[in-house]
Amino acid sequence: MALKKKGKYWYGDTSDDIREEVVRYSASNAYCATKFAQPVCVCGSTTFKLESDEDEGVGRRTCTSCHQVHLIGDSAEYEAGAEFESHLCVCDGEQFELIVGVALYEGSNDVRWCYIGCRCTQCQLVGVFADWKCESGDADAFLAEA
Repeated sequence: MALKKKGKYWYGDTSDDIREEVVRYSASNAYCATKFAQPVCVCGSTTFKLESDEDEGVGRRTCTSCHQVHLIGDSAEYEAGAEFESHLCVCDGEQFELIVGVALYEGSNDVRWCYIGCRCTQCQLVGVFADWKCESGDADAFLAEA
């Protein structure tokens, strides 16, 4: 399914829809995401609770199956100063499938901006729930920690 707009929100069925929303959102931010990763927990689950501190540039996901906590990208470097806020959907759902996207500096593989796209497992709303300027270096290493 392609993204479908209902009112002021977008909805989708698959991780491809999340990626499409990250591209749409990031293009409007002037730093278009071009590389992506879909987080998968060590237990195999792809559903998480999400917390972030955009001022510090930190994201944290917690598996809804095994409850393992994982910092996203280079967040471990900035976690000490973070004040995490939990993300909720407009339907009050708190379980999401995630796609992490990054925009790169021109002519390099260095991360310029990080986007965390979500799809609510309760109502299927799709959106970018967190984004921040990020100077992490190598995009492949950053996304390996998605």
